Amino acid sequence: MKTDSQLLGAIEAGGNKFICAVGTGPHDVRDRVCIPTTTPKETLVKVIDFFQSRHRKAPLVAMGIGSFGPLDLQRDSPTYGYITSTPKPGWDDTDVLGPIRDAINVPIAFDTDVNASALGEHRSGVGVGLHSLVYVTVGTGIGGGAILDGHPIHGATHPEMGHIRIPHDRASDSFAGNCPYHGDCFEGLASGPAIEARWGRRAESLPEHHPAWALEAEYLAVAMANIAVTLSPQRIILGGGVMKQRQLFPMIRRRLVEALNGYAVTQDSINEFIVPPAREDDSGIAGAFALAQDILDSKQEAT
Repeated sequence: MKTDSQLLGAIEAGGNKFICAVGTGPHDVRDRVCIPTTTPKETLVKVIDFFQSRHRKAPLVAMGIGSFGPLDLQRDSPTYGYITSTPKPGWDDTDVLGPIRDAINVPIAFDTDVNASALGEHRSGVGVGLHSLVYVTVGTGIGGGAILDGHPIHGATHPEMGHIRIPHDRASDSFAGNCPYHGDCFEGLASGPAIEARWGRRAESLPEHHPAWALEAEYLAVAMANIAVTLSPQRIILGGGVMKQRQLFPMIRRRLVEALNGYAVTQDSINEFIVPPAREDDSGIAGAFALAQDILDSKQEAT
């Protein structure tokens, strides 16, 4: 286990910004910077400069990175640590982990941004004490991370909850969807850009009682019903920019209870089942610190 003097590095790598932090953990952040996500080269150079300057002053012992994706998380793959076929312009087939690992010679854990957010809430948020949870972010895109027995779930790749298919009644919602891969998947119907494309205004500019929110709550509730019966988490955490519209939570809860009809979730448990993140916008960076701590612990246990 690390001592109070051992410093960790943490990165939440998002499509709009990279948040970089140094500290002993999320409750003791010694330095932090927000770097706009521009080109891979420009962004990663700034990220590396930040950590190299801190590493020279006080050495880091491990780092954790939670990144937007899709990602290659197969450790035996030649492109492990890469962002793969992302819709983010200019970031296809970008090696995120390699340049940082070469510049900062410490153990580095690498995972998705939503897995990091899920882990952050599990270790120091609304998931403390639970053995399972799901974190879903609803913003520029939609993604989900799942925790089971304290660790993020992986499979052949990582979960892609934003691309599940949900019912789309074109008679009541003629919007075709804007996912570049699947059109009207969950992300294509309910992400922030989907809301803007459908209604012609950014989500945050729509009034509380705009019809957009009833439709959004319907799509979110149906998606959460699928997640609830598939993964059976003890709690689902809904974060991201769209979920700052707090009027969505009671609407989603009410519709989810109806959709499940007493199965898995009831009226008595729904308020504790669908919740906002305790760490708000810092779930991801908290999770990146947790990833760093876990890889440090695993290295120490191996020796």
